[in-house]
Amino acid sequence: MGRIAIIGLGLIGGSVGLALKRAEPKNTTVVGYDDNREVMARARRAGVVDETEPSLERAVREATMVVVATPIAAVRRVLRDIGPHLQDKCIVTDTASTKGDVMRWAKQELPERVYFVGGHPMAGREKAGLQEAEAELFDERPYCIVPSVDAVGGAVNAVVGLVQALGAKPFFLDADEHDAYVAAISHVPLISSVALFNLARHSNAWPELANISGPAFKDLTRLASGEPELGHDIFITNRENVLHWLRRYMAELQRLSELIESQDEEESLFRTLAEAQIEREQFLENPPERVDARLKMEMPTASDAFMSMMTGALWQEHAKRAQDMIVERTRIGVESEAARRRRLMEDEDD
Repeated sequence: MGRIAIIGLGLIGGSVGLALKRAEPKNTTVVGYDDNREVMARARRAGVVDETEPSLERAVREATMVVVATPIAAVRRVLRDIGPHLQDKCIVTDTASTKGDVMRWAKQELPERVYFVGGHPMAGREKAGLQEAEAELFDERPYCIVPSVDAVGGAVNAVVGLVQALGAKPFFLDADEHDAYVAAISHVPLISSVALFNLARHSNAWPELANISGPAFKDLTRLASGEPELGHDIFITNRENVLHWLRRYMAELQRLSELIESQDEEESLFRTLAEAQIEREQFLENPPERVDARLKMEMPTASDAFMSMMTGALWQEHAKRAQDMIVERTRIGVESEAARRRRLMEDEDD
């Protein structure tokens, strides 16, 4: 791969370096740069990179590939600063969580003699910093690749090679698709995590809530521990997509609220819970294949029929248990009432 420059040595940039060192590509030198000199020193001592350079210019001067792994807000500045110092046919890629703005910045700030291929590893954690980096971070994880319209095949193939060297799975999208999809499965979960934590934290009962909280609350609020800068940049650069999916999420919460509220919707509520359980288990065990929406036919599949059968059977079983429970409670109540009457009669006899 020649000389690879990693700009930004936090969780993602550091993990890129460690994964590349693990892969041991031949004739490859990994160079690192970070605004924080202490971070660069630690990266060099830990073997995250082979070399570090004191400036952006020197870090990218002879690079055949540059990986920009900075916060989203810094990407445009970095592209502008490195542009004049890149050699001809250098390949530039990034790891930002949104792609629309990044692709436009690359078009505006980079010279035409270099190639830009956007990237976004669907991997990470709520903790940030070089100390959290690990070589296995990308293993078997999807890695979105978003080529610019003028990127040549060789440049795209080089980024695919990088992704595979990291242990990830290449997944091609255009910028609009990427930003719309990650808003649903990455950005809305982040805002939901923040909202749920704030809901509990701002309650007058917070001391009690905090002390009885279990894995469910901690799992669902994990993302609220992430860096606020990252979340802020995501929501600002992907505003419309996040709002679209957030409105749909609120509508789904309202639907569930109405099912819980209505005593006439118990079967529908149970079916909703059962379908979610079945479909999530299916998603975990056998994710659906990617299908061109234009070829999708509006007709029930075997999976749909199976799920309908399963939820129906589950509801019948659950309803029978519930009815048995009601009958048992009624029986106990009748027996209790009979016993109470016997005691009254005995008291009168006395």
